[in-house]
Amino acid sequence: MSLLRREKKNPAESTVTLIGKPGCHLCDEARAVILKVTGELGASFEEKDILADEELYEKYWEQIPVTLVDGRQHDFWRVDEKRLRTALGA
Repeated sequence: MSLLRREKKNPAESTVTLIGKPGCHLCDEARAVILKVTGELGASFEEKDILADEELYEKYWEQIPVTLVDGRQHDFWRVDEKRLRTALGA
């Protein structure tokens, strides 16, 4: 019987997106964690302003800050450094 194995992801091939808004202290805290982790692992980082995108606003308003990893929702409100590293394959 063989076990299924997942190939380990290369963090440098991933993109972490922070969806937030200006003046949001939780967004500032999330950004600090994300920048630390992406900087150490070589992953890309992008940020989107929820106030500038109606679709994002409708979908995520009550959850900001929202963290996406490769376009899929990973977290909201708080970013756990260890959990983010795991999601990036570290």
